[in-house]
Formats: sequence, C-alpha cells, structure tokens
Amino acid sequence: MTHAQRFITAITGGTPDYVPTFELEYQLAPLTHGHDFLKEDELAGLNEKEIEQKLRENAEFILKVYRDLDHDAICIHYLSDEHLIRTAQLIKEMVGNEYFLMTHGDGTFSITDGEGMEELAYAMYDDPDSVKAQAEEKCVRAIERNRKLLAGGFDGFILCCDYCYNAGPMMSPEMFAEFVTPYLARIIADIKAHGGYAIKHTDGNIMPILDQLISTQPHALHSIDPMAGVDIKKVKELTQGKVALCGNVHCAAMQTGTEQDVIDSCEYCLKYGKPGGGYVFTTSNIPFKGLPLERYQLVLNVWKQHRDY
Repeated sequence: MTHAQRFITAITGGTPDYVPTFELEYQLAPLTHGHDFLKEDELAGLNEKEIEQKLRENAEFILKVYRDLDHDAICIHYLSDEHLIRTAQLIKEMVGNEYFLMTHGDGTFSITDGEGMEELAYAMYDDPDSVKAQAEEKCVRAIERNRKLLAGGFDGFILCCDYCYNAGPMMSPEMFAEFVTPYLARIIADIKAHGGYAIKHTDGNIMPILDQLISTQPHALHSIDPMAGVDIKKVKELTQGKVALCGNVHCAAMQTGTEQDVIDSCEYCLKYGKPGGGYVFTTSNIPFKGLPLERYQLVLNVWKQHRDY
C-alpha cells in the first residue's frame, strides 16, 4: 500500500496492512531537521519567482520531514490558500499520490477566549437568530474554501474547531444541536460530495455530544482525548462501524510522565484502537514545541513495534 492508500483505508473503516499514523501538526522539525516549515510572512516582499522557489524548497522539506517520520498523511499549514494549493501541487508533482494531503477546513463555532465565549453565550439566549446567521455565514465560507482546496490538489481536511473542555462541551447538547451540528454536517457532506475526506478534530470530553458528532458523518474523529477522561476502548465500542478513530496517546504523559507511562499509553491505544480496522495512531494533540524529542521518538518506536495487523 502507498501511504495514502493505507490512510484512506483506515479512515473509511477498513483494515490496511498496518496502522497508519499522522499528526495534526509537527512542531519538532527544528530539532529533527534544523528549521521549521515555511510561514506566509516569510514570503512578504518577494517576487513571483522567489516565492515559487521558496514554496518548492518548502515542499521538498515537508516531504523530507514526513518521509523520515514515516507518516502516512501530511497536514500543510501556515500559508495562504493560494500557497497551500501550490504546495500541494508541488508535492504531487514530486511524488504523485504517495501521501494523503490535508489542511484545516472547519467553519463552525468553537471555544474562544473568555470574553468571546461570554458574548456567544448571551447571544444564543438573547438573539439566537443572529447566531444562526453567523453560523450560516461561517459554514458557507468554509464550503466555498474547501471546494477550492480540493480542486487545487488536497485530498481532505482536518476540521479543527474545538468544542469541548475537559469537563465537557462548551455548550449544552441541546444548544450544540441547534448552533453547531447542522452546519458541521453540511460542511462534511459537501467535502464528500466533491470527493474529499473529513476528519473532525476536537479536544476535550466529547462524550455528551459523541452521538451528534457521529451523526454528521465524518470519516474519522480526532483526538479522543485521554486528558479529558475519554477512553478509546469505550469510544471504539460505541463507534465501530460508524466512524474511524484517530488517537489517543496521552500528551501530558509525553511531557511529564515516565517513559513507561508513554509506552503504556501507546500500547493501550493500539490494543483497543486496532481491532476491526478503522483506526489511525496519533498523539492526543500534537508533538508540541518544548516536548523532549526522545519522547516522540519513543511514541513512534512503540507504534512500529505493534502497528502490523
């Protein structure tokens, strides 16, 4: 299998040759490869030829990083839509469809800062029609953007609006059903209608809204957050045959736990995520800046030991 074939097989509920892996972001590139990925502000003031050269160098660098990590899907970030599309095109010119390419693609309400959440909470009670109008505008904007990115070479999206704190969702399940679920469902349906794949990401305790997330019919859910008490064993039992799962190595253990804590978390994920297919191995957030490099290398080593079906 190619990396992309393996990844698509898993997120569509199948059983590939072995469990694929990816990360929403990889922030350790400066440690492993000497520098970070290209960011849009680094292109300011350059002419078209210089921009094209920078994008080509970045595409080569992206391939180098993710090939060395042995990831199956690549999330491309930090660039304008125009330059995201050109980067995807360059990668496909270099390696064809070897990797599954995705970027952010959500357009629903998400957790904001305290002031923003207070404003949203009042509006949902005092003027729900205006909130629905905002939700509609965000939804339509996301759909239009996603169509453009799919036509430009992307295979799918990670839908990165966080809905939940560790204690539970940012709004009641009843309000979530009114102000989020129908719009998320439309975004996902349109991605599918245009040949793409959708992975819904949210941290936190998703259990009170798990049924609604499943009802929107994403291909997969990410990240099945153990720091919020979400147990991949239980979620697998509830969702198998309905949606694939991506997760859920304990990120706090990666930072502050022992090596055995990390190994135990990895092995638990693989033990309960693998059966029946429909599983992608990832951390429960990202390999973040400040994380000791050897901890993420340990995560990958355990995955390689136990990834085969």
